[in-house]
Formats: sequence, C-alpha cells, structure tokens
Amino acid sequence: MADTGYSSGSKDEENDSPTKSEEKRAFKDPLISGLDVTDDADMESLSLDASGKSDLSVSRSSSLIANLSHFEDAEDDTHDLFVHVDDPEKHTGTMESYVTFRVNTKTTRSEYDDSEYSVRRRYNDFLWLRQRLEETYPTHLVPPLPEKHSLRRLDRFSPEFLRVRQAALQKFLKRIADHPVLSFDKSFQVFLTAKAWEFQAYKKQGTGLLGRVTDSLHNISASYMNKNRPPEFVIMYDYIHALSEKIGVMDRICQRVSKEQAEHLIELSEWGPIYTLWSNSEEELVPSLLAMSEAVDKCCQYMREVIDANDDDFAQPLKEYILFTDAIKAVLRRRDAIQMEFDATVDELNRKKDEREQLKISDQTYSIGAFLGKDPEDVKQQKQDKLEHNIEELTKQMEELNDKTVCADTDLRADMERWHKNKQKDLKELFMSQADRQIKYYEKCLKSWEGAIRKIQAKDLEFITTEVPEEPTQSDS
Repeated sequence: MADTGYSSGSKDEENDSPTKSEEKRAFKDPLISGLDVTDDADMESLSLDASGKSDLSVSRSSSLIANLSHFEDAEDDTHDLFVHVDDPEKHTGTMESYVTFRVNTKTTRSEYDDSEYSVRRRYNDFLWLRQRLEETYPTHLVPPLPEKHSLRRLDRFSPEFLRVRQAALQKFLKRIADHPVLSFDKSFQVFLTAKAWEFQAYKKQGTGLLGRVTDSLHNISASYMNKNRPPEFVIMYDYIHALSEKIGVMDRICQRVSKEQAEHLIELSEWGPIYTLWSNSEEELVPSLLAMSEAVDKCCQYMREVIDANDDDFAQPLKEYILFTDAIKAVLRRRDAIQMEFDATVDELNRKKDEREQLKISDQTYSIGAFLGKDPEDVKQQKQDKLEHNIEELTKQMEELNDKTVCADTDLRADMERWHKNKQKDLKELFMSQADRQIKYYEKCLKSWEGAIRKIQAKDLEFITTEVPEEPTQSDS
C-alpha cells in the first residue's frame, strides 16, 4: 500500500509540473525576447527627464526610467519596513582600519519595540547576515553582496569607493526588507536594531565553519549525482547558466570598451594642449586655435564622466547579476541535495520491502541463528520485526523529506518569479540609462564642436571685413 501511495504521489507531481513550453514562457528574458510592446507604448506617452541635470534634449529612454521610479514609489506605500544606508565613517584601530555605515530603519511592525532605529555596521556584518540567512533559509534566494575588493582597485577608503559600496549595501538591505520571508527573520531584526555589544554577542551564535564547509561539499556533490531533477528545474538551471554566460560576455566587452575609452581619453588630453601651444606662435589664429583647444578639453571632461558612470552604473550592476546567477545556482544545488536525500530514502525503503517479501518465502533452517541453536521460526520472526521497524522509520523519513522537497520547490519557484520581474525591470533600466549616457555624451560633444565652429567663423568674418579696401570718395576722384 505504501508503494502505491508513493507512486501515485509522484505521478501527481509530474502532472502538476508545467510543460517545457510553459517554462520557456515563464523564463522570458529581455536579453532574448527584447522589450515588450506595452512598455514601448508607455515610453512613447511620457516625456520626463531622468537625470534632471542636463539642458540637452531628452532621449526616449528617460521616460521609462522615470516611469519605473514612479512605480517603485507607489510600491513603497504598501511596505511596513524601510531601511536606508548612509554616512560611511572610517575607524582606525591598533590592528586594522575599517569603515562602518549607518543603517537607519523605520517600521510599523509589531515585532519591533520602537518605530525607528539607527545602528552602525561594517561590511563583515553584512556578510554575516547573508551567511546566516542562507543557513536559515537554504531554499530561498538570498540577494548577493558586492565583492569585498572588486571596484576597479580603488582605495577602499576613497569617497568614490565608499559611494559605490554604500549604494550596493543599500540595494542589498532593500531586497531583503522587500522579501516576504527573509524580512521577518530574527537575525535580520537583530542586525537592524541591536547595539554594537549586543550584536557582537549574537554573532557568536550559529553554525561553525566546519558545518558550513560540510554542507557546501554535500550540496556540490548532490548537483552532480542527482539524475532525477524535475524538468522545470533542468530548464531553470540551463537558463541561469546561459544568462550567466551572456552577462559574462557583456562584462568582458564592457571592460574592453572602458580600457579603449581610457586610452582615447589620454590621447585627447595630449591633443588639446597642442592647439594652445600653437596659438603662441600664430597671432592671427589665436581665437580659432583656442576654440579648438576648448572643445577638446570639454570632450575630455565628458569622456571622463562617461568612463566613471559606465564603471559605477553599468559595469557594477552587471557584476551584481553575475553574483545573482551564482546565488541561484547555489540554491539549486541545495534543492538537489534535498531531493537526492529523498531519492536515497525511497530506494532504501523499496529495498527493505523487497527483503521483507523475500523473507516471507525463505527457509531459515540454514541461517546463522539456526546454527547457533535458535528456532528457525524465531529467527524468521526477529528478522521480520526488525524489517518492519526499519520500514516504519524509513516511511516516516520519506514523508518528511517529501514535504521538505515540496517546500523547497515552492520556495524556489516563488523567489525565481519575483527575481525575474525585478531582473527584467533592472536590466531595462540599466540598458536605457546606458543609452541615455551615450546619447548625452555625443550631444555635449556636438554642442562643443558647434560652438568652436561658430567662434572660428566669427573670426573669419571679422578678418574678411578688415581686409576689404574702402571705395574712393568723390572728393578723391
């Protein structure tokens, strides 16, 4: 009866799983499918400036960015937990120097004693929080943290580094605060509210390093040994692997473009002073040469701004999504480990049931127990009792692991659905912003060169006017 019940449950799960065509539609990606028609229509109907800092014409992409920002503001109205990271501060000790960030929290949740909190946390504290959330919720997608030393080899105490790091930590905490499960975690609440000494005492509790390493090795081995992964998770893994490769290629191209732009900037910086030096020896060409030098200098400034913006606002988000794909692969490995344990339990249960059936028709006359003087029927009964006990324990374990597997699948599906929505919005905004920057860069350069042309033409007109001979008057004739 137990065999029949389990097999029917497996068939129900297979029937409930979506088809491959449905999965491919669920995993639609802007890198593959392009922009939605509805989004294009929304973009055409808006004309808001996303930057607010330029007097130049606004490209059509700015409207989507403004629309997305408005949508996020509307979502915030329904939230009851708000977290903001600011005020980086350097601390110098006898052994090391480090930076802390102020974490401000506002909430209306009943679990919190107060409505507002302000604490200081360093990067290692954020890292601890993420590790604790992964240990507590192994089948949920925990947002990634920025790598500790990954920002263009900048000084980790420089204002530019701290600004980018602050924005990344802010995004990390906001994603956790918006999560329907992770935001209610006790460790997250302690992170947001505990004083320094309380927080350090709380951090000492938890899984040791050896336990984490053992679990990690177990999960990695499970991903390779698991041969019964459901089709929907096979499609999910293939998609994440392909997305990781695409973004990795984009990241490498972005680095190559940044390198070429930096080399171009060096050449521009050497080009501008040539016109200035030339003007010292050509008195009649001074205005024209200075106009050329000024235009080149402005283009240098605009190129420098583009390089900095590409590194901070394009390259870093790309790296963040590479880390996101790694985090999803880790969740899939942990899910595979649970299923592998379930499959192993089912195999062991079926083996014990086969032994029980074989025992019913076996003759224990020549068993070891009978040779030791025991009655063969007593030996047979003892073996049957032992097998019944093992089958009972394995059945209970199989039911628990089945429930655990179903919960893991449900958690992963829900988090992936939420992640896909955010990813599509983030990547659209990322690409639109990149297009805006490039358009505005060329618009600024064009404006600078047009200004230089006007100055040169004005000088030529002045020169022609001074060179035209005056017509003789009647008295002279």
